[in-house]
Amino acid sequence: MGRISIDLFTTLDGVAQAPGAPDEDPSGGFAFGGWQAPLPDPMVGESVIEGIRGLDALLLGRRTYDIFAGYWPHHQDGPAGEIGRKFSAVPKYVASRGAPDLSWEGSTRIGADLVREVREIRDRHQDVHVIGSIDLVQTLLAHDLYDVLTLWVYPVVLGQGRKVFPDGAAPATMRLLEPAATGEGGAVQLRYGPTGAPPATGVMGD
Repeated sequence: MGRISIDLFTTLDGVAQAPGAPDEDPSGGFAFGGWQAPLPDPMVGESVIEGIRGLDALLLGRRTYDIFAGYWPHHQDGPAGEIGRKFSAVPKYVASRGAPDLSWEGSTRIGADLVREVREIRDRHQDVHVIGSIDLVQTLLAHDLYDVLTLWVYPVVLGQGRKVFPDGAAPATMRLLEPAATGEGGAVQLRYGPTGAPPATGVMGD
């Protein structure tokens, strides 16, 4: 069985909505699209590239897939070429209840039975990465259907936007898979895995 790795950029207050561009996801009146751009951090870039080099499939939500499909097939050379070629070469699974345009080679829609289909994808591949795709991520987290959750936490508070763990998220505990890494730009990389256990309670000092 392979593993499913979730990759998310977040703020200190847990917002993961639209880090990449102002028009990425303005839903809910979100006013801070592209919040990540003014906060470059070499540590994050190096870690992201390392993860992309090792992946053998992508699992994406519809909105993220549309953004990727509109950009990466047209960037096969130059500085972005390594990522563009990798994304174009691997299978891409798109979680959608609708009928997305899947003209990007290697793309397949899933969603009729998402939990079962994602488990089958994990059995089929060694290292599946979920990038962005907050709706899909929240479903995977709710079902403990992931192996690695990587959060790149940036030193900014937005006070609005869609969060990785919204109110009503399924209670769960996680284990730290490796020591936190801090970049020179102030971002912190946190990498967790699920324990399969609910939170416990107690009294401090017991």
